[in-house]
Amino acid sequence: MATPESETFVRTFARGLRVIEVMGQSTGRQNIAQISEASDLPRTVVRRFLLTLIDLGFVGSDEKDYWLTPKVLRLGMTYLYTLPFWRQSQLVLEELGTRMKQSCAVSVLDDSDIVYIQRFHTKRILAFSPSIGSRLPAYSVSMGRVLLAGLSEPQFDDYLQSTELLPLTPRTVTDKAQLRTAVAKTREQGYAWSDAEYDESISGLAVPVRNTMGEVVASVNVSLISGEFTEEQARAEFLPLLKLAASRLKDH
Repeated sequence: MATPESETFVRTFARGLRVIEVMGQSTGRQNIAQISEASDLPRTVVRRFLLTLIDLGFVGSDEKDYWLTPKVLRLGMTYLYTLPFWRQSQLVLEELGTRMKQSCAVSVLDDSDIVYIQRFHTKRILAFSPSIGSRLPAYSVSMGRVLLAGLSEPQFDDYLQSTELLPLTPRTVTDKAQLRTAVAKTREQGYAWSDAEYDESISGLAVPVRNTMGEVVASVNVSLISGEFTEEQARAEFLPLLKLAASRLKDH
């Protein structure tokens, strides 16, 4: 892997991506000073990148403020189109959510977070309702536990070493030894249950999505209102349906 100190690291390219990333983290329009501060880059450098991005069609401007254009979606959609199961995932989730009458989602692991790549909402409103692209800390949610269980031991050790486990709710597992035990249990039983660890109002049940080589490439879950189901009840009612959905995604 290239690092900022390696000869293969292209600093200019990395800075340009950083400008796009920063602009995508704020709503509305931004001026050069705001982008410079958020990206920790000099204003003159930011201005050159913005002018280049305008020429390429990724940024719009009124000569005072700057904003991303819909063309930026091509960058994200390109990743989704490379996932062999992504196009099928919307139909699978719609059928799954309709049968369960609950919200469900598919996510992948990115560094220490899970990233939602598909989502089906029911009309029931939860305190937190993520959409495609939303990120959550992996250690605190059921899909994250499943994805962490798919890592090799060295990869999981690196994750524990580099990740701070913050107490997001009173029930969040913040002890690394306890998290290691929970992940090992997830790997053994083939599913993960998390209750009120990220949001006190939400619990979740998740299973892995594997590729043809048996590697965990994604996770699919059902989101529930905390307290409505015990782990045993959720497992009995939803686990077979989740496993069926995961097997359908594996086939594509």
